[in-house]
Amino acid sequence: MSVNQTNDKAKKKIIVLGGDGFCGWPTSLHLSQIGHDVVIIDNLSRRNIDNELEAESLTPIQPMHTRLHAWKEISGKEITFHNVNIASEYDQLLQVIKQEQPDVIVHFAEQRSAPYSMKSPKHKRYTVNNNMNATHNVLCAIVESELDIHLVHLGTMGVYGYGTAGMKIPEGYLDVEVTTEKGDRVQQQMLYPTNPGSVYHMTKSQDQLLFQYYNKNDRVRITDLHQGIVWGTNTKETNLDDRLLNRFDYDGDYGTVLNRFLMQASVGYPITVHGTGGQTRAFIHIQDTVRCIQLAIENAPTKDDRVMIFNQMTETHRVVDLAKLVSEITGGEIAYVSNPRKEAAENELHVKNDLFLSKGLEPTTLNEGLLQEVSEVAKRFRERADYDKIPATSTWTRDQKPGVPEVNEKEHVQK
Repeated sequence: MSVNQTNDKAKKKIIVLGGDGFCGWPTSLHLSQIGHDVVIIDNLSRRNIDNELEAESLTPIQPMHTRLHAWKEISGKEITFHNVNIASEYDQLLQVIKQEQPDVIVHFAEQRSAPYSMKSPKHKRYTVNNNMNATHNVLCAIVESELDIHLVHLGTMGVYGYGTAGMKIPEGYLDVEVTTEKGDRVQQQMLYPTNPGSVYHMTKSQDQLLFQYYNKNDRVRITDLHQGIVWGTNTKETNLDDRLLNRFDYDGDYGTVLNRFLMQASVGYPITVHGTGGQTRAFIHIQDTVRCIQLAIENAPTKDDRVMIFNQMTETHRVVDLAKLVSEITGGEIAYVSNPRKEAAENELHVKNDLFLSKGLEPTTLNEGLLQEVSEVAKRFRERADYDKIPATSTWTRDQKPGVPEVNEKEHVQK
């Protein structure tokens, strides 16, 4: 890579697809704050899913116009917004790309919930249609625009599955040795074999193949970020004003495990551990998410490089250990309920994340201060909580029953 491509911090035009979402909104603000010209494309589908599920964010989310106006008022910087469904409105997407002529496209515009993708055949088909068409349309539009655009995609650690085969999971590529018919040993690299655990994770696995093809065939510059479970709610930018508050999902479909634990404890609801809690997962704080996107942009591949893959995580934890930690901090009660997912009761998980560390990431690891910060957000907005939406009711197979603890609402303690 050339020097300017390895550490290019110059001002860029950046389109953020899905810039209204849990990761997309704070990333858009962060990139704008550090001097980039940011454009958001979003069809506000996540807000529509709130309406469908009748489960709003615990934190009040302002209309998009209010969010953008507040950001301009506070920072003096303007973010442009286009309401486009990139999965079905290809011509509009291409038109915006040609009009804005971005240097970078950050792609968050996929349905991001594994439980939601498993709710019903309708939700499975929606997730596949939305996610696959969105990714392919973006790649087609980049090629058709004839612009040299760096695509940064938010993927998931879930493409690897949850197991280590006795080794640390590498960053996207696996070194293999092949013995030819003549008996020669040939060293090769291949994509790490995928093992998706839901329809959502399957779409992210398919994304990888699309990226490999368009990189090989059209020399599209692509960075694919395999992200762990995000915890935390706000970043430096979203904390500047209540109108900029980020989402706090706590429901059984969209709430991520650690945030759910902290919210449950804050409203006096049992901390619900599915199964034994022996599942090990990779985690990353939301502030590190936005920082990793910045680092990926500043360390772009060249047209001659293969797809660059980073493991975007900072630490791994067993679910039951997190529940016990939250219980110790908050005094919350732990409830073990049936696991709605089809997965091993326990697993080990060892992951490499050397690339981001080498680019300057200083990981935000689990600490009591940040856990208390999330807990305080939950306490502040606990009156908005709907206890009926807390249990995880989406199941992976028909013979499973959702994990719902027995709860006496009169005994809820408002801590």
